[in-house]
Amino acid sequence: MRPARPFDPFPPVILALLVANGALFLVQGGFPELFRLFALWPLEAPTTVMTPDGPMAVPEFHWWQLLTYGFLHGGPFHLFVNLFALWMFGVPLANAWGPRRFAFYFLVCIAGAGLVQLLVVSAGSDVHPTVGASGGVFGVLLAFGVTWPNQRLVLLFPPIPLRAKWFVLIFGAVELWLGVTGTQAGVAHFAHLGGMLFGGVLLLAWRDRVPHY
Repeated sequence: MRPARPFDPFPPVILALLVANGALFLVQGGFPELFRLFALWPLEAPTTVMTPDGPMAVPEFHWWQLLTYGFLHGGPFHLFVNLFALWMFGVPLANAWGPRRFAFYFLVCIAGAGLVQLLVVSAGSDVHPTVGASGGVFGVLLAFGVTWPNQRLVLLFPPIPLRAKWFVLIFGAVELWLGVTGTQAGVAHFAHLGGMLFGGVLLLAWRDRVPHY
């Protein structure tokens, strides 16, 4: 019988994602062209859009934006929250699944979140870009709740313990409510839900191939 692998608090796949996101965040500030080409823009955006620095030309949609947008962020707090959640919920999954399965799952959630966001934005008039790893993180949160449904987690506000399955359901319901009502403008709530949706489909396909506890 092969001995169990020791638990790694920084699996290489998680470390690579953390470094990639942090490095691109540092680079994007000095290279606006990077942001312009790799952020996720609406399918039928106008030729120019106003930014804090003035008018900026909007490029055509390219397929790679469905992945690259997930490695750009809107600010330090945005970056910190996503990377902390990725580390917190992703480390146990990466240890249980292995690096290839986890990386594939995370990228599918990123792309799925981007597709849902494109559909929502294309139905409205918002021409702002979408950036951030949140869609992938929400997919990882769902996978954590499915894999360890009875693991106790503590909310920050209010600081009460909840089982992971209820934690995931609450977050999903809040995101749906915020998205439908438009209460928290400037946040891609439907992208978050898209990450959970595509993650859920993948988990169903893998239901006999991934561990549950």
